[in-house]
Amino acid sequence: MRSTIFLVGFLVFQAIGFSQEIENDSVVNPNDSIADYYVRFEGDSILHSSIELEEVYLFGRLEFANRDERIRYLILKRKTLKVYPYAKLAAERLVELNDSLKHIKKRRHQRKYTKKVQKFIEEEFSEELKKLTRTEGQILVKLIYRQTGTTAFDLVKELRSGWRAFWYNTTASLFKISLKEEFHPESIHEDYLIEDILQRAFAANRLERQESVLDYDYAQLSNKWKNASSESKN
Repeated sequence: MRSTIFLVGFLVFQAIGFSQEIENDSVVNPNDSIADYYVRFEGDSILHSSIELEEVYLFGRLEFANRDERIRYLILKRKTLKVYPYAKLAAERLVELNDSLKHIKKRRHQRKYTKKVQKFIEEEFSEELKKLTRTEGQILVKLIYRQTGTTAFDLVKELRSGWRAFWYNTTASLFKISLKEEFHPESIHEDYLIEDILQRAFAANRLERQESVLDYDYAQLSNKWKNASSESKN
């Protein structure tokens, strides 16, 4: 897989040039023959000496060693796109819960509010989650960690009791799903593929972007796994 690169430069400058005006009255340094030009964006009264450009990812063509590897990737892609919205929603609900609890002083009221939110989340998720396959459930657990930095086990433990979290994890293990699963695209290749699937979907506006709370750089990961793949072939 080719590494991801950032696209900046002349073409982007020209593309946005139609929506900006260049001041005719340039500021000239008497000790320099080059004029300093300032740019005013349409609808903006402030002059800018530089233009900030957004990062643009160029994704390399996906390469697979064989047909089976390609099929595994496509299956992983389908499952990841299916469960990502649930992980995103879980992260949003957790942020809302934590923000609300900051304004509730009494512990008794906090517990009451937490139970109310927990019940709402269960009603919101339960029926849909029952439809997930084992592998989809495991990907969801990984993505919850990606979005929150906390395992599904610890989230249940925080919202319920430690015993309930243990019970949930034991039940999940019967279906080979661990609620303690984390997300490490820097060391686990499948996790990197999940991240790659998400980044491509974000860029294509197929999924609504929600940044991971984890500390890793997608471009660096792409280079790392590309180099690892090249070394394995040699």
